[in-house]
Amino acid sequence: MDSPRQSKKVHPNREPKRNHNQPGIAPQKDAYAKLLSQHSSSKFSLYLEQYAKDMSFQRDGPGPSTLFKAHSDKLNIPQRKRDQVPNDFSDSSDFSPSSMKLKGEDSSLSLYMEKLNTRGTQQDCERKQGVCDKQRRGQRRDTATSQDGDIESGEELSSLKPNNPKKHQKPQKKSKDSKEADSFVGRPQSPKNASESGHEQEKMTKSKKKNLPKHPEDENSREGTVSSGADTQMSRPKSPHGKDKRLQQPRGANSPADRNKNKGGRGSKKQVFESYMTLEEVSHGLKRGELIQGQLRINPKKYHEAFIPSPDDTRDIFLDGIVARNRALNGDVVVVQILPQDQWKVVKSDTDCEGSSESENQRENAAQTAQKKTAHTPRPDVIVEDQCSDQDELIRRVQSTTLTETGVPLEDPSTPRSNGEILQKTAKVVYIVEKKHSRAVTGFLKFLPDKPFAMFSPVDHRVPRINVLLADCPEDFTSRPGDYTNTLFICRITNWAADSNFAEGQLHKTLGQAGEIEPETEGILIEYDVDFSEFSDEVLDCLPKNLPWTIPPEEMSKRRDLRRECIFTIDPATARDLDDALSCKLLPDGNFELGVHIADVSFFVGEDNALDAVASQRATSVYMVQKVIPMLPRLLCEELCSLNPLTDRLTFSVIWKITPEGKILSEWFGRTVIRSCVKLSYDHAQSMIEAPEKMFSAEELPPVDPEHPIDEIHQAVLNLHSIAKNLRAQRFSGGALRLDQLKLSFTLDRETMMPQGCYIYQYRDSNKLVEEFMLLANIATAHHIYGKFPELALLRCHPPPKTKMVDELQELCDQLGINIDLSSAGALHKSLNTTLGDDEYTTARKEVLTHMCSRPMQMALYFCSGVRKDKQLFKHYALNVPLYTHFTSPIRRYADIIVHRLLAASLKCGPSLGLSTQEVQKQASHCNDKKTVSKRVQELSSELFFGVFVKDCGPLDSEAMVMGVLDQSFDVLVLRYGVQKRIYCKSIVGLDSFHHRKVGKKSELTLVWTAEDLEKPPVEQVISVFTLVEVQLKADGAPMKYSAVLKRPEENE
Repeated sequence: MDSPRQSKKVHPNREPKRNHNQPGIAPQKDAYAKLLSQHSSSKFSLYLEQYAKDMSFQRDGPGPSTLFKAHSDKLNIPQRKRDQVPNDFSDSSDFSPSSMKLKGEDSSLSLYMEKLNTRGTQQDCERKQGVCDKQRRGQRRDTATSQDGDIESGEELSSLKPNNPKKHQKPQKKSKDSKEADSFVGRPQSPKNASESGHEQEKMTKSKKKNLPKHPEDENSREGTVSSGADTQMSRPKSPHGKDKRLQQPRGANSPADRNKNKGGRGSKKQVFESYMTLEEVSHGLKRGELIQGQLRINPKKYHEAFIPSPDDTRDIFLDGIVARNRALNGDVVVVQILPQDQWKVVKSDTDCEGSSESENQRENAAQTAQKKTAHTPRPDVIVEDQCSDQDELIRRVQSTTLTETGVPLEDPSTPRSNGEILQKTAKVVYIVEKKHSRAVTGFLKFLPDKPFAMFSPVDHRVPRINVLLADCPEDFTSRPGDYTNTLFICRITNWAADSNFAEGQLHKTLGQAGEIEPETEGILIEYDVDFSEFSDEVLDCLPKNLPWTIPPEEMSKRRDLRRECIFTIDPATARDLDDALSCKLLPDGNFELGVHIADVSFFVGEDNALDAVASQRATSVYMVQKVIPMLPRLLCEELCSLNPLTDRLTFSVIWKITPEGKILSEWFGRTVIRSCVKLSYDHAQSMIEAPEKMFSAEELPPVDPEHPIDEIHQAVLNLHSIAKNLRAQRFSGGALRLDQLKLSFTLDRETMMPQGCYIYQYRDSNKLVEEFMLLANIATAHHIYGKFPELALLRCHPPPKTKMVDELQELCDQLGINIDLSSAGALHKSLNTTLGDDEYTTARKEVLTHMCSRPMQMALYFCSGVRKDKQLFKHYALNVPLYTHFTSPIRRYADIIVHRLLAASLKCGPSLGLSTQEVQKQASHCNDKKTVSKRVQELSSELFFGVFVKDCGPLDSEAMVMGVLDQSFDVLVLRYGVQKRIYCKSIVGLDSFHHRKVGKKSELTLVWTAEDLEKPPVEQVISVFTLVEVQLKADGAPMKYSAVLKRPEENE
C-alpha cells in the first residue's frame, strides 16, 4: 500500500505520464501485453486480433463513427466557453448494457475501447476545472437512505445514524465521481497491432474534429448509447470492499489540447434510452416471470450503481449506469428485465451485492479528495492507484468476461466460485410503474453564455442535470449570474426525453444562501416531498367550529367515564402532541388495573373528508431538530386530541387486569373519557423511579390535579415501573431483540433556534416504562383486530435479516474472537449483553457491534392481512411476536387512525371501515414510504445542526472506536457525540506510510507515523475493529460539513 508521501510516484504497473499530444500507444500495448501474458488461450488471442481488425475497418470506413455523433441539440456550447460549464453530469459515462440491443452492428469490445479514448479526453478536461467551481456549487448533501425500522419495538435497527461516515468529503464534481474514478484497461489489440492501431486512432481523431461535440459531456453521453454487456462487465469488477478497480485509460490523441481546436457542428439526435414497454407487454412479462417489479435504490455515492430487491429474497439485482435505469429515479417502482448471464456482475461477497452498504462504496471519491488536498495538479496515475491495488484481479476478470462470450460454459450463479466470488444478476428498467421520487431537487444554477437555458446542478448526484429555460430564471440572472453562485434553488423535472442525458425542468423556488439552516431545511423537505404547506380552508372546515370545544353530552353517554381515575402522561419535556396516557390502580386482591389510554383521533377525523385525505397523504408527522411538520392541523395535534392535563379528553383505552409479575388476567377495549391529572416529563418520572421513598413537593412537578395527591401519582409510577421490568424481562427471555443506537440531541437558542450544545440522548427506565406498555397495547390490538377482520387488519411485520449477510457477519465475529450467536433475535440480544467485557469501553464496543449487526436487518413494514396468505409472513422478528400493529400514536401516524377505525368497528362503537383489502394495502404501502422519508429527513436535520455546531464550537476532541477497516480508510464511532465518520489514510497529516492486511473477513491497517524526533524510529499504530483512537472534528470549507482528523498516537497517552 502506498503512503501519502509516495502518492505522486508512478505505479510500476501503469504507463508513465505523457505529453497530451502524444498518441496513446504504449499504454495499450503494455496493458494488453500483460493481459495476454495472463492467459495462454490461442482463441483469446485470435479474438482480440479480430476486434482490432474490426476497429481498423470501422475507423477507415466512410463517415463519422457512430460513437461521435451528437446526441443532443440542447447543449451546443461554444468551445471558448466550455471550461465554464460544470462537467459533472450525473452518470454521463456510466451506462448499462441495455441499449446494446439497438447496436447489433457494433462489436461490444470495439465499442468498449472507443469509449476508453473519449473517457480519457473528458477526464483531462474535467481536471482543469478549479476548486472554485466546486465551492460555488456547494457541498452535495448525502441522501443515502438508511435501513428503516421502528424504535418502539427495536425495529429501528440501523436508522439512527446522526452522521454518515463519509460526510466530510470536500465538494466533488459529479463527473469525477463517475468518471475519474473509473479507470479502464486499454483498447484490446494483439501486441503486433497495438502500435499501428494507436497511430490509426490519432489519425482518426484528427479527421473527426469537425464532428466532435462542443463540450465533453456530450461526448460521454453518446458513449452510453453504444456501450455493451462486455463494457459493463469489464468496466466494473469489484474488489473485496466493493470499489471499482480499473486500470488507467490511454490519453494522448484525445487530449484537451487537441479538443480545444475542435469547431463543432451539430450532430444528429441519438436515442440514449430504450423506449418503455407497453403496459400489456409488462403485464404478460410479469405473469410469465420474464420481468421483475421492485423499488429502485440508487447508491448515493456511486450513483452509477442501482439495485432492486430480488423476488426470491437472495441477492439484490444490479442495474449498472444511467441507461440501465432508463430515466427512473431513486425510490421509483420499476419493472426490470434480467440481462444475459454473461453480463452479470462478479462480486467478492454478499455484502457487495447490497445497495445499502454504501459505507464501502466511496473510496474512489475519498481518494480523489485526499489527492486534491495535497497536489496542485491532479495526477491521474495517483488517483487510479487508489482504486487498483490489484490490477491482476481486474485483468483476470476481463479474461473471464471475454471467455464467456467465446463459448465457455457459464457457472451456476448461485454457487460461489472457489475463490469466494459470486455472480450477481444485472438488469435494465423497461417500465416505470410509479414515480415515487418527487422529481424535485435542491441545487445550484449555472449560466451558459449564448444559450437559451441555464444548467441546474442538483445537490443529489442521483438526479440528472436539468436544463432550465432562462425565462424561468430570476430576472437579473443573465446580467448578474455571479450573484447566484451560492444560492440554493428547488427545481422540478418536467420532462426527460429518451434522446437526452439531461432532463428538462422548471425552477420551483429560491431557497436562500447555501449553508444557512432554514434554506437547507426547506430544501430537504421539498426534495423529499414532505408537505409542509398550511392546511387549506377546506381542511380546516372539517374541524369543530365552536371553541373552546367541549365533549357533547350524547358522546359522553356512549363512553366509559374515567375522569376520576389517576391517569397521567409521560412525554419528552418539549412535547405538545400528547397522544398516550397511563393509569395503574391497585386492586383489593393484590393485582392491578392497568390502562393505556390513546387520543381518539378517529372521532375528529372522519372517513372520506378533506381532513382525512390530507392526513392519509401526509401519513406521518415529521420531526426535525427545530420544528415538527404535523400530520394534522395544530388545533387537533396540540389541543382537541392532545391529552393535556386537567382537561376532559376523548380516548380509546385498553385496560388489563394484571398481576405484579406481569401476567394478564383479563383485557378490555373501549372508547372512554379521561382527565389527565399531570403532564410528567421523562425526567420527572425518572426522578420518581430513582427516589422511591422521597416525598415530592408541588414545586418539583408541573401542576397536579388536587383530586390526586402527588404521593398517589408517585406510587402509580413505581408500580408501572415494577410491572414494566417484569414484562420486559419476559419479552427478552422469550426471544425479543433490541438494537439501540446512539442518538444525538441538541439544545437550541430560544430566539435564533441555532444549536448551543449537543448530547447523546439517554434511554432510561422512564423511557422503557412507557415503551413497554405501548408495545403491550399494540400487540393486544393487533390480535383483536385480526381476530375480527382477518382480511382487513392493518398490521406491521418485521422480516428476518438477510441470511447471507448474517452468515458473513458471523464469520467476521468468529475471526475477531467475538462470541456472538446470530441464529435468532433472542440469541443475538443475549450475546450483545454478555460478551463484550466489563470496563469503561464496554458500552462503546456494544455500540460498534450493534452497528455491525444492524446492517443485515430489514425494514419493518405495514401490510394488510388479507394480501398475505402465509401467516409466517406476519411475524415481527425483533419483537418475536406473531402479530403486531400500531395503535398508540394516531396524532402523528395515519396507520394508527385506520387501526382505531377497525377497533371501533369491531366493538360496534363506530362504522364499518369503508376500505377494501387492496385499498388498505395501498395505504399501508404509502405509510411505509412516508415513514422511510420521515426518518431520513430527521437524520438530515440532525446532520445539518451538528455541522453548524462543529463550525461554531469546534474543533471538538473526542475518543473514537474503530467500526470497520478498508484498505485505505477506516470508519470510527465518535464516542462523545455518537456520530460516525470515515478517516482516509492519505489525508492523515504526519503519516509516513500505511499497510493493509486482510485475513478472511478480518481487515487491519498499520499506520506508520513519521517520528517527531528524527533520532527516534517511526511510530506504528495498528487499526482494527474496536481499536480506540483520538480524533478531532473540524469544519470543512463547504457549508455544514466537517471532517474527523486522527490524532497522533503519542497524544493518546
